[in-house]
Amino acid sequence: MKTYRTGFLLALIGNILLAVVLVGLWLHYRATKPMADAETKSSNSLAQRSMPTSTPSVSTEVPLVPVQISPQRLQSIGVKTGEVQRKVVADEIRTTGNVAVDETRFAYVQVRFSGYIEKVFADATYQYVRKGQPLFTIYSPDLVATEREYLVAKQNQQQVAQSTVSGVTASAASLLDASAERLRQWGVPQKEISRLESTGEAQPELEVDSPVSGYITERNALPSVAVQPEMRLYTIVDLSTVWVQVQVFQNDLERIKVGAPATLTVNTYPGRTFTGRVDFIYPQVDMDTRTAKVRVVFSNPGLQLKPGMFVNVSLKIPMGSQLIIPATGVLQTGTRDIAFVVRSDGYIEPRDVQLGSRGGDDFIVLKGLKAGDKIVTSANFLIDSESQLQAALGSFVPPPPGAGAASAMNAPQANVELSSDPAPPRKGSNIFRVKLTHANGASISGSEVSVTFFMPAMPAMGMAAMRTPVALNDKGKGLYEGSGQLESGGTWQVTIVVKKNGQLIATKQLSVNATGGM
Repeated sequence: MKTYRTGFLLALIGNILLAVVLVGLWLHYRATKPMADAETKSSNSLAQRSMPTSTPSVSTEVPLVPVQISPQRLQSIGVKTGEVQRKVVADEIRTTGNVAVDETRFAYVQVRFSGYIEKVFADATYQYVRKGQPLFTIYSPDLVATEREYLVAKQNQQQVAQSTVSGVTASAASLLDASAERLRQWGVPQKEISRLESTGEAQPELEVDSPVSGYITERNALPSVAVQPEMRLYTIVDLSTVWVQVQVFQNDLERIKVGAPATLTVNTYPGRTFTGRVDFIYPQVDMDTRTAKVRVVFSNPGLQLKPGMFVNVSLKIPMGSQLIIPATGVLQTGTRDIAFVVRSDGYIEPRDVQLGSRGGDDFIVLKGLKAGDKIVTSANFLIDSESQLQAALGSFVPPPPGAGAASAMNAPQANVELSSDPAPPRKGSNIFRVKLTHANGASISGSEVSVTFFMPAMPAMGMAAMRTPVALNDKGKGLYEGSGQLESGGTWQVTIVVKKNGQLIATKQLSVNATGGM
């Protein structure tokens, strides 16, 4: 008992000590939390004050200016020109499809009376039959009885033809007409009624002929089979005209019109082209492929197009008379469409244009150009780079016509050599040197030398154009030196301008590849 009491007292004392420790820790936490919160709020406030309220967006619009390039350089970089014209434009949509049966050319063979099939002449599916070709013969008691009624009515009419009793002749004629009409309603051909009149005998079997020319795709006519009016004995399809179901992307649906011409080719018949027209545009787009079905009707001479064939179809899209520009004459940057117009004063002017849909190898021009404008159709990227460089240098001042060529001819010749430390230059700080010498090798001192590094904008990467001007100091003996900071690695377009006594004595343009990544 004494041991139990001792253990109880020790456990009680331990629990009291644990409670005291927990209370102390809790009080310490309550005391330090306001200070920590105050420090956190203070640091957050300081960060908010030091952080810019908004991040400036990078402008990807590159300024362009007209440029003047010598004919020799235009030829060396492969510049070609074309002309903006107004002409009738047509485009085409190339797609694939499958040949199908023209559903309007199905023919079903049925009879309108009960009977029994006697003989079958067309006895196989996919057999080709011509219009009027016998298919089978049928015996019908009802038909035989009606033919006999017709013969009796005809006899009565002949017997009372000379009667003077009022109404007798008219009644006999009416009875004959009723019998003939009943035969026609049952589908008895006129040639069978004519045979009845000429022979005066009812024939036990009636021959049923094909109503159209085509292929038998279904056959239920068998010898000795009992026939009812609702039975479909033959299905015959005429393949002289077929449907082709093609898939067209939803973006092209607006351009397709019912009645538009189309052409078809198939590998089975190399060099053969079938002509047709658009017949129907289905009012539903497939959610998986984003295409809609378009039905095209083609004539099928010689029955060469078979249902199920995989074919190539070209849909012709007439677009009328439009102002057009060659597709190679447009520089598409992703945000702008630019054409370079060759002006009469020798300058090449970049011009924003608004384009419509494409027609073959041409674009329809909605705004920005007029008929007769002369445009650049090749080496557009080089012209664009030259225009960006001139805009970056900010040195474009249009001289009078011919002044550019005259100044180039009168300018003294000088050799300009560019080097760097490190070589090749890198992203970051570099030292650039230019060596100037006359054509005879003598050094040129006392000049003002500037080097401008330019990198065009890259809209797809969200990079604006970069420009770094570097002024070089004269170190004597024709050597000029200066330091500059390149913002990125990659290909830089470099322009060196040398002036002496305020006169331009030399310029040079080249490309330099800097290391260090973007």
